[in-house]
Amino acid sequence: MLDSFLLAFTALFSIVNPIAMALIFSQVTADRSPKERAQLAKLVGVYSALVMLTALWAGSYVLNFFGISLAALRIAGGFVVAERAWVLLTAPEVQEARKQEQAAPAENIEESAFFPLTIPFTTGPGTISVCIALGATRPANPAALEEFFLGLSTAALAIAVLIWLSYRSADRLVALLGKTRARTLTRLFAFLLLCVGVQILLNGVLDALGPLFPKT
Repeated sequence: MLDSFLLAFTALFSIVNPIAMALIFSQVTADRSPKERAQLAKLVGVYSALVMLTALWAGSYVLNFFGISLAALRIAGGFVVAERAWVLLTAPEVQEARKQEQAAPAENIEESAFFPLTIPFTTGPGTISVCIALGATRPANPAALEEFFLGLSTAALAIAVLIWLSYRSADRLVALLGKTRARTLTRLFAFLLLCVGVQILLNGVLDALGPLFPKT
């Protein structure tokens, strides 16, 4: 159980990076009230836990049921992540308009918490792919399955708690850094997010085209 926990926690923390994403969360929700941002942080934490646990326990079965390959998931998700990161990086006026639209009273907080704040920003296709891959490494011995999935699930819940704490403290982090530094770091993390999206997209393309070019 400890081995599976450490493996899953390290992999998920690296791909989610809740501290870095907290700065983007702060900018995207800048027009929300403190109460709404706290509610969003809580909901994103809950939704992230559900996404990771579902992908860990049943991800491969769901994809097979709908006939969706992991390559297709990576291509579509990578495109969405890259597109949104590109807007955040190069078109701040467009992003400001989107934030104002997102902050409109008519919009449901639960809906915006799930998309785009949970998917694709927080636990997007990269995280889902990692969870599916972790779940696919289940041991052949049925007696070890319980401890294996308990370790994975505990790691996912720990990451969800870190997401909630980081997002809830995002304003404090921005205040500590200052508006200029926070915006600079946000642009930096947006660029890294763009790279992550492109990498996910590239991995999906390579997975899809791999059978056409068999190794010799």
